[in-house]
Amino acid sequence: MARVNNPFVVTGKIEAEYFCDRVAESARVIKTITNGNNLVIISPRRMGKTGLIQFCYDKPQIAEEYYTFFIDILHTTSLREFTYLLGRTIYDTLLPRSRKMASLFIQTIRSINGKFGFDPITNMPTFNVELGDIERPEYTLDEIFHYLAEADKPCIVAIDEFQQIAKYPEKNIEALLRTHIQKLGNCNFIFAGSERHMMQEMFTSSARPFYNSADLLELRAIAPEIYIPFVCGHFEKRNRYIAPENVEWVYNLFKGHTYYIQRTFNEAFADTSEGEVCTREIIEGAIENMVAYNDTIFREILSNIPEKQKALLYAIAKDDEARGITSAEFIKRHSLPSASSVQAASKKLLEKDYITEINKVYSLTDKLFAMWISKVCR
Repeated sequence: MARVNNPFVVTGKIEAEYFCDRVAESARVIKTITNGNNLVIISPRRMGKTGLIQFCYDKPQIAEEYYTFFIDILHTTSLREFTYLLGRTIYDTLLPRSRKMASLFIQTIRSINGKFGFDPITNMPTFNVELGDIERPEYTLDEIFHYLAEADKPCIVAIDEFQQIAKYPEKNIEALLRTHIQKLGNCNFIFAGSERHMMQEMFTSSARPFYNSADLLELRAIAPEIYIPFVCGHFEKRNRYIAPENVEWVYNLFKGHTYYIQRTFNEAFADTSEGEVCTREIIEGAIENMVAYNDTIFREILSNIPEKQKALLYAIAKDDEARGITSAEFIKRHSLPSASSVQAASKKLLEKDYITEINKVYSLTDKLFAMWISKVCR
């Protein structure tokens, strides 16, 4: 039997055929960057920031004219880790594209070039550098930016979850990066982040180093009138059928959140045979499977959350979108201890990215986790 490609891609590169909309957003990204400006992209996690950036990177006006780099710094905790990840990404990206530039990278990064290995088969150095080899990250970072300044093509560097640098223990990281970035004449940056208030503060406060240094793009949910035909169309192209109202039900359930919609229809499509109808039952089964797949992970997460934080997490999950979490009404309804306790718990949950706050409305960051809590912990 011939293999049928699932059109609802949730991991890896998304081909243009399977990329839903973002016409205006991609045009904005390309126009901003190719005109020599930097860009800030803000959206909740898994709303499609990474896919949008990679989609734009593949466009001829960027792919043929620029070196493009993408790093996700969400799990970094220091300048040393940031520098290591940036250096490794640049080298690994350039090696298959330009041996000349890969060799120049090793020559330029003198602080660690003695740590590079050598592949006798390809006759090229290998990036054998360990995190601990970067003894002076400020100096190595300066070398990396100097290398970018000397590249034989203009460069685009996208840094995902950029707000993470504000959590590093080192002082003045924003000022350090801003100083380097503003000196680069042939390199532009995309700063993407999911913590809305932190990102806005970094780029719109006159007291911060990155003030007014980049254009701002807020990535919102794809409109249902675009998303619903997109889903129905891909089912029909592969001789399957799904009712628009069932697609709309999933869209509303996840409030237009790209990843969860795509993940649902990836699962539901796989469970629908050619010539058959993807029913509501199939869709609900797909969602139940998605929640069940993560059972072990969710139990582990929950076991590491302190009791007071856990109580607030349950309360927010129960409300789906919680407002006035320090109000007497909310506290009484959910049998929480006190306003000060809720405030302290919410701060910790936000820091750990278990919950998200937008315009004083709180919800669980992971929608499947919220569903799991509602099912298992009720």
